[in-house]
Amino acid sequence: MNLDDLAEKAEEYRARDAGITHEVRVCVAAACQSGGSLPVLEALKAECSDGGTCKVKGVGCMGLCSAGPMVAIAPKGGTIPDSILYREVKPHDAVEVLASVGGTPVERLHTPTDQPFFARQQRIVRENSGLIDPESFTGYVAAGGYAGLIKALSEMTPGDVLREMTTSGLRGRGGGGYPTGLKWSTVAKMPADQKYVICNGDEGDPGAFMDRAVLESDPHRVLEGMAIAAYAIGATKGYVYVRAEYPLAVERMELAIRKAKRSGFLGSKIAETQFSFEVEIRLGAGAFVCGEETALMASIEGLRGQPRPRPPYPAEAGLWGYPTLINNVETFANIAPIITHGGEWFAGIGTEKSKGTKVFALAGSIRNIGLIEVPMGMSLREIIEEIGGGCPGGKAFKAVQTGGPSGGCIPAQHLDIAVDYDSLKTLGTMMGSGGMIVMDETCDMVDVARYFMEFCMSESCGKCIPCRTGTWQMHELLDRITKSKGTHKDLALLEELCDVVQATSLCGLGQSAPNPVLSTLRYFREEYEAKLTAE
Repeated sequence: MNLDDLAEKAEEYRARDAGITHEVRVCVAAACQSGGSLPVLEALKAECSDGGTCKVKGVGCMGLCSAGPMVAIAPKGGTIPDSILYREVKPHDAVEVLASVGGTPVERLHTPTDQPFFARQQRIVRENSGLIDPESFTGYVAAGGYAGLIKALSEMTPGDVLREMTTSGLRGRGGGGYPTGLKWSTVAKMPADQKYVICNGDEGDPGAFMDRAVLESDPHRVLEGMAIAAYAIGATKGYVYVRAEYPLAVERMELAIRKAKRSGFLGSKIAETQFSFEVEIRLGAGAFVCGEETALMASIEGLRGQPRPRPPYPAEAGLWGYPTLINNVETFANIAPIITHGGEWFAGIGTEKSKGTKVFALAGSIRNIGLIEVPMGMSLREIIEEIGGGCPGGKAFKAVQTGGPSGGCIPAQHLDIAVDYDSLKTLGTMMGSGGMIVMDETCDMVDVARYFMEFCMSESCGKCIPCRTGTWQMHELLDRITKSKGTHKDLALLEELCDVVQATSLCGLGQSAPNPVLSTLRYFREEYEAKLTAE
């Protein structure tokens, strides 16, 4: 199959809906399903059962998760800004919703799409989310899907793909921000008769749900990125590692793998070339440490999910000792558009050292809870006050936690900082996978630090002593201070332990566990001091 064949298949799909003028799109991602979107979808289909010029279909996440179930009415082929968007739709609203097609919106349900939450976003990873049926292979193809893979296989050498990735400046979206082109090139150079590609979907940060939404909303986009990566580095086997708590994501990934294989985009001799690539899913049992790449590989191998010392790095000796490429879901979702549009196009978005866009999950004390995708370099103030709508109930913003347990808390005085990899590091935090938990003036920052330390303590695999005992000891000290039983000696010991655990832990879990404590001490030390008792 070449690009012309793919275009013909896409045209065939579009021809089926030649008489359709409008689409009624119902979000069937996990957040909206939990609010009852499936009965809404069935009610709308029942009311629209006689066909006509309107088509009802389920789609992926539209982003504003707190407003679900969400329904969009759009001209065929239209995007979210072109839509009439409805929030908190119930099955009994079906008649009114369908009556508004091509007419006046139902005011009590209407959510304007020109509000900053939608208008300020730039969608690359989530380009298809909320527009296509995540379970439809032909729907993905009609939206331009698999064109990047066909282009790579038919018009580019593996070296060409590697150069485009390097030119793009894409950095890994899993948290570390390692240059993707460099990582791919390292694996490609390794001589081996077997190489692996792993998609890390073990999203464990509290308040993070970016990868889950991508897997649920656009699974073929991730598979296409994995296949392009495999072609570039010389791999023939891939694994998608997803936590078992994401049943809908697992279900849709399994369906996508079956359909891609049946259509010739996975398996042997893809697109009538000599390139072959198989993909399997592996389920994680929910251990946070399995987000660390060596622990993840151990889990895939059927071993206990514990990290090992590096070097050797996975690029040299990874899964079963073979060179292995590991990227997270969002990273792979960026690959196809980079190949389709070119590395320079992607490099033109974002900042000098942080290219492209980033998906963030806004949670906590914020009006617009949900997923956003914005160019790198946008300020925190724009994200929280404009796109997020600020704190509800007239409460003042106090801090935002970025990077999950590995990150830190950023106070109000730094709201104007640009959100990119390097700027966040100067504040003692990190980008992480993209979770942002917003806290208002009522939050106790010592208790926030205690919560994240309890999480790290519980999730420590126990392999190394600094993490196993250090996090426990830090949690005990934080608990004492929170209950106003701590002393100045306890605070000094807490700071000393932060340094020791950070410097001597085996993997990123322990090395970053002190970050929430250090950042809250840096910006909210007076709250610690106020809780201390006399010596």
